[in-house]
Amino acid sequence: MKIVRLVLGDQLNSSHSWFQEKDDNILYCLFEMRQETDYITHHIQKVAGFFAAMRNFADGLIKDGHRVKYLNILAPENTHALTKNLTQQIEQFNADKFEYLLPDEYRLDKQLKDFCGTLTIENAVTDTEHFYTKREDLGVFFEGKKQFLMENFYRNMRKKHQILTVNAQPEGGQWNYDKNNRKKWKENTLVPPFKSFDNNVVIICEEIQKAGIKTIGKINPKYFEYPISREQALEQLEYFCEHLLVHFGDYQDAMHTNQIYLYHARISFAMNIKLISPKEVIAKTLATYRDPKATIEISQVEGFIRQILGWREYMRGMYWALMPNYKTLNALNNTNKLPDFYWTGNTKMNCLKNAINNSLDNSYAHHIQRLMITGNYALLTQTNPDEVDAWYLGIYADAVEWVQLPNTRGMSQFADGGKIATKPYISSGSYVHKMGNYCDSCHYNKKEKTTKDACPFNSLYWNFLDDKKEELSGNFRMGMMYSLLRKIPAEKLFEIKEKAAHIIANPNEY
Repeated sequence: MKIVRLVLGDQLNSSHSWFQEKDDNILYCLFEMRQETDYITHHIQKVAGFFAAMRNFADGLIKDGHRVKYLNILAPENTHALTKNLTQQIEQFNADKFEYLLPDEYRLDKQLKDFCGTLTIENAVTDTEHFYTKREDLGVFFEGKKQFLMENFYRNMRKKHQILTVNAQPEGGQWNYDKNNRKKWKENTLVPPFKSFDNNVVIICEEIQKAGIKTIGKINPKYFEYPISREQALEQLEYFCEHLLVHFGDYQDAMHTNQIYLYHARISFAMNIKLISPKEVIAKTLATYRDPKATIEISQVEGFIRQILGWREYMRGMYWALMPNYKTLNALNNTNKLPDFYWTGNTKMNCLKNAINNSLDNSYAHHIQRLMITGNYALLTQTNPDEVDAWYLGIYADAVEWVQLPNTRGMSQFADGGKIATKPYISSGSYVHKMGNYCDSCHYNKKEKTTKDACPFNSLYWNFLDDKKEELSGNFRMGMMYSLLRKIPAEKLFEIKEKAAHIIANPNEY
């Protein structure tokens, strides 16, 4: 039987059972397509990184003796449409069967299901063998429950997989050390230089330009820094465990003008295209922690494992439990446009300027920069979540929809009305100052609300609470803030709202 097998750009798992045996009757197909580069505008580093990793993966398959059909972005026979490319390869190979790996994006899952419905040959789908959970596991776990609390899911995962547990109880006496993970980084704390790779993507960038693909952001094509192979991903993980894990938990929420990565692992891109698995990452993390020579506190390790075993698996489960309607939710009825400076970084607000420019320069920002800087501002200015989704999905190298969408529409923008987050993650300038040094050199005064030099976050915050009181005042976690809102004199609140309205109407003045 002759089989055509599809491997998508985020399915580069060389450990998958598919690849353990060689068979000349199996043809593996990988395609670089305008279908994928053009449905939103992506960062140049994201497109180049995907192509580089895909090409490297295909080369590895060929070296291992597998038959591979690779269509790069300029290949004359490339139709740039997934199903047309597949039809072409099935016919040319005279295949008796088509197989594919479960896509992690609803759009592609539907496209391939529909395609299989048109085939006259056999077809089958196989799990990617990457995640701890199956697509439907989280929906089953929360069946009949009113709230989908990540913490409940996370504790169950810890017990089920016996990770940092002793007799089904948390090692160290606590399930969650989040309160230990909120330190502000100070410049007298040594941060090892970040691990990077000098991957040459000059040819890829030239081909992207020749193909006319529209991108955002910057790249040094001689030095693409993120892992594009399994070997590099393992090297990145090793470096993190040896040099950065010791302080990861302490400073995972910290922000600083002189630090882009601090103690973050920078392996999310490699994980999300499946060069390396979450089980491998956690196993290595635990091995480092258990090493008798190591002096790493459990709060550092638990904080990191929670992001992978808890949050990452939870995001995927929520995505599949709630799609496709989830992508249309706009519970707060926000309709404003995202300001132009999200694509330029040209703003006098220092926190936004730093977070956006880091994103444009590196196709990267850590979770607090995404949640409490760029996401916070977008929510406070009542931006249409469709626009916010498109920006986040496009700008970050690690952004694939199954993880981006629930993080953005749910956690960041509260557009799902509280399915993922129990309250909107919003703040005035005080939180920004608490977790970083952005305010120290900012054009604006973090303590003022309505003066000319007042931090825009302050008036926007109180204006948002007032505008959304019908939707949010009944939220038990918002009670204190609404109590404070009610104490603001009417005249002062009018001034605050007037200031906020000017900011929302004229964002590029700020």
